[in-house]
Amino acid sequence: MVAPALKEKYLSEIIPTMMETHRYRNRHQVPMIEKIVLNFGVGTQNDKSVLEQAVKEMALIAGQKPVVTKARKSISNFKVRKGMPIGVKVTLRNRQMYEFLYRLIAIALPGIRDFRGTTHKFDNNGNYSIGIRDHTIFPEITMDSTKRITGMDITIVTSAKTTNEARDLLKSFGMPFRNAPSSRAEA
Repeated sequence: MVAPALKEKYLSEIIPTMMETHRYRNRHQVPMIEKIVLNFGVGTQNDKSVLEQAVKEMALIAGQKPVVTKARKSISNFKVRKGMPIGVKVTLRNRQMYEFLYRLIAIALPGIRDFRGTTHKFDNNGNYSIGIRDHTIFPEITMDSTKRITGMDITIVTSAKTTNEARDLLKSFGMPFRNAPSSRAEA
């Protein structure tokens, strides 16, 4: 079985480059991507076909069957009852993770209209989250087959200790970050 292209790139190019730039003494100190979590929220509708469609589309995008997420507690203002299905999620690791990341970076993100890059916002643990408004940017989903356009959350979990390490790791994978904001105000 042939390894995914991004994994080969990580092993052959990214590890030596990051060892040089960050002065790691051991190749196991170099941060890596641990998992990618995809999440669709379908809302509190009682229509089972919407949930079934979300499961089917998430399975096409991720390449594996998603898990239906349920409400943890009741919230009367949102008409949510405990145990009610409210979305679907999937956790990708290893081969599927690298293949999904390649499709995200090379095909889906450049396919967004007026795309200028992703933000530089990481959490304090070196993890990166992206919100996508239209899930039809993935080539597996056709406009004819989908009933409604939904957004999705993508979280890339890394083993990086700092934000700079995580940013360098994702940048070396080819993540199209937006140019850093200028420090002075433009007139």
